[in-house]
Amino acid sequence: MSRSSPSPSELFLGIDVGTSGLRCCVIDKGGHIIAEARQPGTPVTTPRPGWVEQEAESWWRSLAACLSELPATVRRNIRRIAVDGTSSTLLLAGPGGQPLTPALMYNDSRATAEAAQIETIAPADSAAHGASASLAKLLWLHAHHPDIEPAFALHQADWINGRLTGRWGISDYNNALKLGYDPVRLRWPDWIGKLPGLRSLLPTVIAPGETIARITPAIADRFGLPHDATAVAGTTDSTAAFVATGASDIGDAVTSIGSTLVMKVISAEPVFAPEFGVYSHQLGDRWLAGGASNSGGAVLLHYFSVEEIEKLSRQIDPEHDSGLDFYPLLRPGERFPVNDPEYPPRIDSPEAHPPARFLQGLLEGIARIEALAFHRLHELGTPYPTRVLTAGGGARNATWLKMRERILGCPVVAARQAEAAYGAALLALRGTR
Repeated sequence: MSRSSPSPSELFLGIDVGTSGLRCCVIDKGGHIIAEARQPGTPVTTPRPGWVEQEAESWWRSLAACLSELPATVRRNIRRIAVDGTSSTLLLAGPGGQPLTPALMYNDSRATAEAAQIETIAPADSAAHGASASLAKLLWLHAHHPDIEPAFALHQADWINGRLTGRWGISDYNNALKLGYDPVRLRWPDWIGKLPGLRSLLPTVIAPGETIARITPAIADRFGLPHDATAVAGTTDSTAAFVATGASDIGDAVTSIGSTLVMKVISAEPVFAPEFGVYSHQLGDRWLAGGASNSGGAVLLHYFSVEEIEKLSRQIDPEHDSGLDFYPLLRPGERFPVNDPEYPPRIDSPEAHPPARFLQGLLEGIARIEALAFHRLHELGTPYPTRVLTAGGGARNATWLKMRERILGCPVVAARQAEAAYGAALLALRGTR
């Protein structure tokens, strides 16, 4: 836990509901972190291949434990709360929000037949395509649970907000995107009416940061929160993580280097290219467009340990190219900036080069993928980055940062913050009253 003020008068709570756990982050008006708490989540279940489920009540248990960890002096000064959750995680709930089905997680891929049905009616640029999209999951749940009478289709953030406020059936532009919501016209499109029985389950959609309602008196009393504290609409976890970095101007970009490589840039206009997995989330009066490559940190860790990467990086001159031409993938198949399920990895045998040079080839290869991704986004209509804020393990490698600056042709800076809970807290801070 960290604190920057002994007795703050107004605080703002961000809640990040992740797959493996839940995190709370409390900030003051200046964006300084006052307190944090984490709780592990209940493991997902995989009853069949391609099925990935979790019980919604486990999210609430984690949140209750997380809130209880925060100091009472902090809790009683929280004014607004925002929640982010994993994109496309969905469940069906009754009139009082009681879960009627397990939550189908973001990476659940069972709804292939439903995705094929959506493909026949949805425009090509809709984000609702694919078995992992929440609309396909809604169709599957509706068809495979004929014995229930649901009132709402809810994402993670929607359900938590309902528990906090007692108001159900409210979502935000970003979570609703893969449920078929039209983020340009700000409405549910007419073609969704061709899917019988679903329209009544769709949430009312509002902007991230817009007020939903006050928390219930019972919640306020249980956790020692002010009775006038309000919940505001949140966003998806990846968008919250982007907000956390501080990127805000058109041309600001963020690259997250985890197991895979995720690139996003702020644009004045939305960009949609489903063939590359590129969609746009609304971010105030701007748009956040991006995609994800199968390359990334997992390839590096396949060949080297973290300690080896740190040691060998110090032997690399980032201003001079290795001359190697790698496209680092663990296995065939790429999503973005190349869309080819059979795209082959392009890596020499590790024995063909000294370890430092081989690592340099991998680092340069991933940086070139990053550059190609931003050029692809530029071709689709976004600005080329004026700067890249970077997060994840790669953000700490000074040699790689300089190498990426050379290859991308713009400043690359390690983001001071990249936690989704912090981004959600910023949404709460900036939210409307």
